[in-house]
Amino acid sequence: MLKKRFLATAVGMALASAAASPVMASVKGTIPVKSVEFIGMAAPETAEERAVAYTTAKVKVTFKSGGSRVYDLNYNALFHNTDTIGGVTAGAIYDVTGTPLLDSNGNPMIAETPDANSLIRIPAKGGDKLFLITHFEYDWLDTAGADQYGKQPMTMSLANIEQDGKNGKLSATGIRNIDMSAIDGLWIPCAGSLSPWNTHLGSEEYEPDARCQVERSCASGAIGLESMERYLAGTKTPNVYNYGIVPEVMVSKNGETKVVGHRTLGRVSRELVQVLPDERTAIQGDDGTYNVLTLFVADRKRDLSAGTLYAAKWIQTSAENGGEADLAWVRLGHSSDAELEALVGSGVTFADIFETAPVNKLADGSYEAPPAGFKQIIAGHNKGLVENLKLKPGMETAAAFLETRRYAAYLGATTEFEKFEGVTVNARDRKVYLAMTRMSSGMEDKPKDPANHIRIPKLLAGAVYQMDLATWKLDTEGHRIDSRYVGTHMKALVLGQDIPKDAAGNTAAVDKIANPDNLKFSEKMRTLFIGEDSSTLHINNFLWAYNVDTGKLSRILSLPAGAESTGLQAIDSLGGYAYIMSNYQHAGDFSSNIDPALKGQLEPLIDKSKAAVGYLGGMPAFK
Repeated sequence: MLKKRFLATAVGMALASAAASPVMASVKGTIPVKSVEFIGMAAPETAEERAVAYTTAKVKVTFKSGGSRVYDLNYNALFHNTDTIGGVTAGAIYDVTGTPLLDSNGNPMIAETPDANSLIRIPAKGGDKLFLITHFEYDWLDTAGADQYGKQPMTMSLANIEQDGKNGKLSATGIRNIDMSAIDGLWIPCAGSLSPWNTHLGSEEYEPDARCQVERSCASGAIGLESMERYLAGTKTPNVYNYGIVPEVMVSKNGETKVVGHRTLGRVSRELVQVLPDERTAIQGDDGTYNVLTLFVADRKRDLSAGTLYAAKWIQTSAENGGEADLAWVRLGHSSDAELEALVGSGVTFADIFETAPVNKLADGSYEAPPAGFKQIIAGHNKGLVENLKLKPGMETAAAFLETRRYAAYLGATTEFEKFEGVTVNARDRKVYLAMTRMSSGMEDKPKDPANHIRIPKLLAGAVYQMDLATWKLDTEGHRIDSRYVGTHMKALVLGQDIPKDAAGNTAAVDKIANPDNLKFSEKMRTLFIGEDSSTLHINNFLWAYNVDTGKLSRILSLPAGAESTGLQAIDSLGGYAYIMSNYQHAGDFSSNIDPALKGQLEPLIDKSKAAVGYLGGMPAFK
């Protein structure tokens, strides 16, 4: 068994507050690198190992000048959601007035779900200033033990970060809440990205269903606007079309923030926006069931306020090894934030955009044809929903940007992707990587569905796909797409493996990925980092490093049982060091498959109220 290098003091992460492992001063340096190879760690074996975040992984660096060196990785917590720095608690939730919200016990609401990180460098006299934006996804449990998913507004924090020049250690010296009043509050943000122009691009997933706001009969299975009502605290009534958009956060050298909500990228269950190297084109994930792949091309570089939105059509060429397909792009429309803001402000509703007709399911599982003038679609996010829709005259723009997934299906694009989550770009090779947490439901062969573009075998362990990019492609109407980064082909690259349940409760192979979610690519390391969100298949989630040149997959971090790997950001060079930003959230949210005896051992070791914002260190800067 390898000697373990736990975060802080072995089991201390679960039983006491953790202190970061030191980064050795001899690591520092920026040396031209020929290759980087991650040397993986074994899966956790004991309850003590399963209860903490730790690594025993290493990284081998081969230098262009000749020779190589092996470095030990170490995991460091910057802060926990429950930590108070300068009088501000990291995961605290606020209303529109900046007042902390309280739970039913009168205690502060504190989210246990730090998700996206953007470490931002602001040039300044005397050295760059460092700020870390972290947004929290949802509040899992209040102090009474009640599930709060979707019932609370969410929070985004800005931390002041200091780097120790002697050993590379990062520390948070201050933290504050980012005011979300400009966009009427933050709705269930998930992953995020740092834009090429140094802003944080957030997300809002599982967008509230606008049809349910006008047809109360469907509201029972949908998340309502309770959380935004709490946030707005009676100052105004929340509008369903204000959520499911892209919050962009700008940070000044003084640490002041400005938040802008972009409607132009459509309204979907967005995992994140990945801007491509032209600084105009973006690919987006859409999390859930029966979801869509979208492409956005901005009118101007570094400006998401106006542009054209497309949705992909999967033209399958193979069902083997996770499937393979050519991609066609359906133009949904062009608009601007200003135009869409005026449209939403006019009070438009789902009923103004679409006319609906009842859907009749037949005894054989197929569906009766829609009435004349209607189109039958299947789209979702929490489940596949078959609908008969007719677009009302003049509502094309509203449909494209406010009901994006439905309109994509209406125009013939593919809405069968399952749990479509992380997206990241490999600029040198002109590739995009996309995570499908699992391949099931719409991605299976479903001939009785209204559409059946994707037809691959079920794989609950999921896969990471690779998309090839090309220049000046045509859309399905024969018009040129004004981008040099248009997806043309997609195939599975890294696959998990389903297995019979083992003794611990794993139902996916432990030495392969399971339920990939967060993705980030490092250009200098030539490495794709894959964070897991396996609620049932892996008892412990892992962070993996996949070398795109050699195909080697290495486990580099193990998280506490039930915790999700989040907050990925690869930083190749900062003050002589390299870092992999990495959080975990909702520790102790155990798989339903877990061995009862193991669960009994773990429960007293894991504090469900605590989650960490942190990073992997121990590496020199990569040039």
